Amino acid sequence: MTSIPTVTEQLGAAVNQSGRLTRVGLLERSFARLFHGLVYAQIWEDPVVDMQALKIRPTDHIVCIASGGCNMLSYLTAKPEAITAVDLSPAHVMLNKLKLAIVQHVPDHRVLYEMLGEANKPGNVQTFDRYVAPYLDKETLEYWNAWGITGPRKKMLARGLYRHGLLGRFIGAVHVITRIARVDFAPLLAAKTLEEQQAFYESQIAPVYQSRLVRFLANRRASLFGLGIPPAQYDKLAADADGDIVAVLNERTRKLFCDFPIKDNYFAWQAAYRGYQPAVGAAVPPYLEARHFETVRAHAGRVKVLNRSLTDMLAQQPSGSKDCYVLLDAQDWMNDEQLNALWREITRTAASGARVIFRTGGRDDILPGRVDERVLSRWAYQPDASAKGFAQDRSAIYGGFHLYHLKG
Repeated sequence: MTSIPTVTEQLGAAVNQSGRLTRVGLLERSFARLFHGLVYAQIWEDPVVDMQALKIRPTDHIVCIASGGCNMLSYLTAKPEAITAVDLSPAHVMLNKLKLAIVQHVPDHRVLYEMLGEANKPGNVQTFDRYVAPYLDKETLEYWNAWGITGPRKKMLARGLYRHGLLGRFIGAVHVITRIARVDFAPLLAAKTLEEQQAFYESQIAPVYQSRLVRFLANRRASLFGLGIPPAQYDKLAADADGDIVAVLNERTRKLFCDFPIKDNYFAWQAAYRGYQPAVGAAVPPYLEARHFETVRAHAGRVKVLNRSLTDMLAQQPSGSKDCYVLLDAQDWMNDEQLNALWREITRTAASGARVIFRTGGRDDILPGRVDERVLSRWAYQPDASAKGFAQDRSAIYGGFHLYHLKG
């Protein structure tokens, strides 16, 4: 019997593309170590765009990469038959299991919003102990009761959950830089029009990207580890501007802050405020909206969360058994062998009418010329829907959004 690779081995296989003693190889191995801990307390792909592209049906079985769990939970608003969420990060698996238990067992939407919307109330720890802890499996309970750097991990819920994890700390570091540059985000958060947002960006943010400090930091691959960008993806980002990573980051920040009304874009609030807008009824992931509370609660039991790679999980599934695949940007990390192994399993397990969505750091679809044509020819790329998804993705940090349909 073939043994299942350990988490360390799977993370290494996903990230490590270069020789161990090369400069890039050392960076890759440092990045892989970071993924043993919490990276994303909130996922940075727009679930509304995902659901519009996938057109989820009540009979669908969705497979997705779990990440921060927001999208997996938001897909429940469409009442799919089942969701299997996988992640190589043990911390992400623990976070997803925690969020699932919270939505299932807190008494009402107000308490849910305190726990996962505001996520900074002192009483959230007591709520965890009373309503959530009794329903967690032993491993998950031990994880959240265990001590991290600043105390028991469950206290993240009382200290601003979204300020934790690698991305949360990265955004905190960005705020230090912007404070040094005397940037005040209050006018952006209070803006009433896109014109006001654009004026804020041009006067406050664009000049920061021209500073020596920001240009120095941005041109170091390790500086962007906090965005969850491994060395292999860094180069794909830079390629969109002939190697100028600062120009790419500048344009994507502009889209984040200028292309969508601030009141409707919780990703912009996370970047500028380090949390969701502090008011019930504000823009949040669909699973946190009051109108979806009962639906999400009723269907949360349909989710399975696994600490596995997507390829390995699919290899154990029956042929023709899955309908929707959400790959996030994971393919940007893969070499050709890994990419082909994944798409062989996707194609084998895809049911009639199956859909696949993914994002790329660069603009272009990365599959043509890399995935075996005998496999890729069974899928039809959807250029119009892909372009629409990219334009409407409020997270704004990717270069491309891509949708494929199984032919026939």
